[in-house]
Amino acid sequence: MDMITVDFESFYDKDYSLSKMTTEAYVNDKRFEVIGVGIKVNDEETKTYSGSRMYIAGVLAGYNWKERAVLAHNTLFDGSILALRFNIKPKLWLDTLSMARAVHGTEVGGSLKALAEYYGVGEKGSEVMNALGKRRMQFRAPELEAYMLYCKNDVDLTYEIFKRMAPAFNKGEIKLIDLTLRMHTEPKLLLDDAVLSSHLYMVRKKKEELMAQIASDKKELMSNPKFAAALITLGVKPPLKISSRTGKEAYAFAKSDEAMKELLEHENPEVQALVAARLGVKSTLEETRTQRFIDMADRCGKLPVPLKYYGAMTGRWAASDKTNLQNLPRGSAIKEAIVAPEGWKIVGADLSNIELRVGLYFSGQLDKLELLATGTDLYKDFASSVFNVAYDEVDDDQRFIGKTSQLSLIYGTGPAKLRAAIKSLSGKDIGEDVAKRIVDIYRSEYSWVKNAWYEGEAALRAMKDNKAFTFGEVLPMHVVGSAGIKLPSGLFLKYPALKQVDDAGKKSWVYSQRKEIVRIHGPKCFQNTIQALARCVMGESMVRIAKKLPVVLTIHDAVYCMVPDQLVEKAAKFIVEELKRPPEWALGLPLDAEVGAGQTLAFKMAKLEKFKV
Repeated sequence: MDMITVDFESFYDKDYSLSKMTTEAYVNDKRFEVIGVGIKVNDEETKTYSGSRMYIAGVLAGYNWKERAVLAHNTLFDGSILALRFNIKPKLWLDTLSMARAVHGTEVGGSLKALAEYYGVGEKGSEVMNALGKRRMQFRAPELEAYMLYCKNDVDLTYEIFKRMAPAFNKGEIKLIDLTLRMHTEPKLLLDDAVLSSHLYMVRKKKEELMAQIASDKKELMSNPKFAAALITLGVKPPLKISSRTGKEAYAFAKSDEAMKELLEHENPEVQALVAARLGVKSTLEETRTQRFIDMADRCGKLPVPLKYYGAMTGRWAASDKTNLQNLPRGSAIKEAIVAPEGWKIVGADLSNIELRVGLYFSGQLDKLELLATGTDLYKDFASSVFNVAYDEVDDDQRFIGKTSQLSLIYGTGPAKLRAAIKSLSGKDIGEDVAKRIVDIYRSEYSWVKNAWYEGEAALRAMKDNKAFTFGEVLPMHVVGSAGIKLPSGLFLKYPALKQVDDAGKKSWVYSQRKEIVRIHGPKCFQNTIQALARCVMGESMVRIAKKLPVVLTIHDAVYCMVPDQLVEKAAKFIVEELKRPPEWALGLPLDAEVGAGQTLAFKMAKLEKFKV
């Protein structure tokens, strides 16, 4: 396929820049202006153009975009300019920034400068720094000429970097990059401004009421024990850390603590408000996010979906541009505000307990996998062992403990953490002895899973020693030395700068991620592998689904399409069939999915036989 590499240079200033705005807000802003654009067709000489909007539109119209792939570095930006400003929609979107996340993770960095240095293809210029606050007509001729040479160099660097990374990607992963970018550049979902405005009013009112209540006794809020009690009342386990001063366990209630930052983004707005009051933050996440959606609705009425392809080390998508569509809680009013156009429905389906299924398959725990494949509820099955009751006599509370145990213990959770997890989710303390008994029962019944944790440890050692190793009983995964664990996608699960360190007299594994040191161990390596494999399952399904239906969103293990009213039932059946189809590299893997449809994103999912709009 022919390819066009493109790079836009546009006006920016102190208050109007991508560092302070989302891509959609920047591109759709009235202040937006193209200073110039660089265009390279295949390996031909790069050409640059600068002129009025009408001139640039004329230049772009002279290229055959529809039959070509378009490449940029950060195509979320350059592609959005092409699509949202000039209505250009190519055959395929490519992006070296997305590719770099998959190939290099955090080892190299995603900037064009860092990648150019790593691959030795040239140096990125710095002329963009001289363009701050300058409109096109404010550039003197020599300045504009230098700026266009800078633009040309960026295009050439992007093209050369692409050539070096492209061999690592199969067609499916390239298509997933395109799908991800198309959700933003060609948005189809609409936003209901009235629903958003009503929700914002209620969120602010509730926050103000809570703040007023808190303000009357500010001293109590600043008391660590009383703040911890307030969190527990809202169903949240107070976060802990090891104090650097005392070396003992302490509450992680500081503004700099990552756990407190996460609580500011908690799905419960009351938790957000409580933490915001403690930290002195004026607006909660729910407020700022809702306002962001309202602003988006005012600008374009649609929802350009910003997601990061390979945003997580396991390959899963991550939220981008401060929109955080991966963290919309159940029952969120924002889901009610995300709607399909008249005559269309949103149809979505979710892979059912995909990590549990892949984990059992990978480790060779085939007895439990067979039960799952024949319709047995493994949560109830495990609860019947824990509480020594018949399968049919397991009640809801017992099943809840069975579910929490299954989802935690498959990844090596110990008694203390299991006890805490059950207490934080249910408010019930099962006690130390019961927690230990549950862990012992699991590790006895799921011995193949337990063995996989030790293999995970051996895999880490092989990566550290730069040796080959194979682990996984039914689905063997190959460690290719320090390159990491090779996935079915052809990409790697990587642990940069992996090493062993002395930790209070014990050897502990650590690796580098986003300039932070992260602890890793055998069960965690097993967990990462399972999550990466689950993402491969999801990715392959999405590619097949996209051949017939437009994919408009993905959230964790769910995919959403927009479908004409008259085709909803047919589409629901097709999506479920594709999600349940095992990949060629795991033909014995039993998959299942739930499906739903509605005018808004707030619909519930159920088994296909119970499907209704």
